Amino acid sequence: MITLQKVLGMEIIHGIHPLNPSKKLILTIGMFDGVHRGHQSIIQQLNRYAEETGGHSALLSFTPHPRQVLQPDGELKLLSTLEEKLDLLCQYHLDYAIIHPFTIEFSRLSAVEFVRDYLVNHLQIHTLLVGYDHHFGRNRMGDFQQLEELADLYNFQALQLSAVLENDLPISSTKIRNALLASDIDYVTEALGHFYPITGKVIHGYKIGRKLGFPTINMAFSKDKLLPADGVYGVRVELQNQLFFGLMNIGKSPTFDFKEQRVEVYLLDFDGEVYDEIVKADILCFIRGEKKFENAEALKNQIQRDEAYFHSRLHEWKT
Repeated sequence: MITLQKVLGMEIIHGIHPLNPSKKLILTIGMFDGVHRGHQSIIQQLNRYAEETGGHSALLSFTPHPRQVLQPDGELKLLSTLEEKLDLLCQYHLDYAIIHPFTIEFSRLSAVEFVRDYLVNHLQIHTLLVGYDHHFGRNRMGDFQQLEELADLYNFQALQLSAVLENDLPISSTKIRNALLASDIDYVTEALGHFYPITGKVIHGYKIGRKLGFPTINMAFSKDKLLPADGVYGVRVELQNQLFFGLMNIGKSPTFDFKEQRVEVYLLDFDGEVYDEIVKADILCFIRGEKKFENAEALKNQIQRDEAYFHSRLHEWKT
């Protein structure tokens, strides 16, 4: 059974099923973690090729991330949750986003079995576009040379696309993760081509911010989501169909000796209650690292300085 939903014209399909498309299916495959500029280039070329050939554009991705299945102790954190990835993908005018469950059994498929049984027999692809470093099949043994051979055998077209470079090096999710952990938000934003989002449900906190005069919303976040290094960040928050600016604190609040990592946001022009709502915070800039203060008053004074600094830069993001 096909489970699908449609968002901004893009059909989201859960699982690889026979589609019997009315037009030729032009497909790309990958994790697309973060949907960075390299990914965007692939999608744009995919859409262009589909339009030129009168086909439908489709993107095939997987959940969970293969490394989380094959290396469960590796503690891989992702740039985008599945929901965030789909939210980003629907902005690029794809016809289909196909999300297939990645399991140990699925990982054992050979390159030939994957192409023959899933891409040819199920999806009936006309063309497969892949990135410069794409590998597929058991142990990632399939490469573009084998893909070309399979394309000849099963009568579809295989195309390989060039890398998108930043400072003469290919943009990669790994490099973006490392930059995020170093609080290099400028590089992260440039490489992503969009602001880095953190999405979560508003939960109850300790209400310490309110006592200091800076009421915050506390966000629950996915255990799979990569957070930037602990510290204070300037953010833009989508809430109740409105945009607000604010300060996000990520960390354990060492001034108060909390043990668990938390994400909380002080919104500059909002003081309502939004418990249980889903909010998305886009990280705009790094302000400072996390610090333990002598007392609550010293922390309050620092927050005032953080707010003044962020206010001085708001013109960069207000349109």
